[in-house]
Order: sequence, then C-alpha cells, then structure tokens
Amino acid sequence: MRKHTITASWAEVPDDADDLALVRGGFRTYTCRCGERPADREAAERHAMETNQCTTCLGTAVEAIVPAFSRGCTACAGTGRRKAQLMWELAYAEAEDMITADLVRELIAPLDGPFRLSQVADAVRVALGLPVGRLPVGPRVRDVLRRLEAGGELVLVSAPDELLRGATVVLYRDPSWQHAPG
Repeated sequence: MRKHTITASWAEVPDDADDLALVRGGFRTYTCRCGERPADREAAERHAMETNQCTTCLGTAVEAIVPAFSRGCTACAGTGRRKAQLMWELAYAEAEDMITADLVRELIAPLDGPFRLSQVADAVRVALGLPVGRLPVGPRVRDVLRRLEAGGELVLVSAPDELLRGATVVLYRDPSWQHAPG
C-alpha cells in the first residue's frame, strides 16, 4: 500500500438510511496511512487529490459501494492513482463529444424488442470505427441510454443482477432496454 492510501470504515447503517447518501460516501469514517483522519468524504477526496491518489477509491484500487459489496475501481482502472483517473476522465470527455444521443438513437431505431447495453456499445464501436479500449464506449453508451430512459424514450426491461440494499440500490451488469410504447 502507498503512504497516502485512505481507508473507509463503515459505521452502523440504519435501516432507514438515505441510500443516495450511503452510496456517495456517508456512514463511513476515513483514515489515511499517513495518520490524517479526514472528517468526511469531501475531505478524504481532497486529501487523495493532494497526494495523487484516485478520488473515487481514495488510493485503495477498490470501490466500496455499500457494506459487503465492493469492486475494482472503474475510475482509475484499479491502480489507485490520480493520473490513471484523469486519463479516464479525459477519454470519457472525448467519448461524450463523439457518442451523442442522436447517434445512439439512430443505431437503436431499427431494433425491435429488447436490446442490451453491450449490443449498442458494439454497434457504436463499429459505426465510429473504434477499436476496443480506444474510448470508454460502454460507460458513455450506458449514460446516453439512461438519459433516453429518463426522457421516456426507452424502458428498462432487465431485472437487476444483484440487490445491494434491498430494491433501492441495485446492480445491472448488461441491462436491456426497449423502445417505449407510443
């Protein structure tokens, strides 16, 4: 571990806890290996940034989403380092410019019935001539599909792969959508 890896310990999470606050870093105490004890998530992220650690995983290379569920950090590709996180953020910004809602709409328009996130991401890669790994296509396509869902154009038809905190915090690995009726 590095000198400034910040660990988060879970406090007791009440049953009626605000799930958004929980996922965003609440109900935790933070401790850095250097001895600093950031008061909250914001202070922990600031300390991580100052010491070149990823501000998502705080240098641990693991995202603790809720108690008893963690995964490798997607923001820094599991490195725990700020440079990798910044490179990913720049690549995502480039993907935002290239992968527009109009492009995704055009690619899904002819699809009848449910279609998977991976299917649409592959179609975007082919349409733009992008090799695998060139840009974070999957995360960008997911965000566009979620926005189209929020706008009433699509309906999510997948059941969650995991219930992380009852039915309020769930995990989808390769969700499916279909066009909204009407």
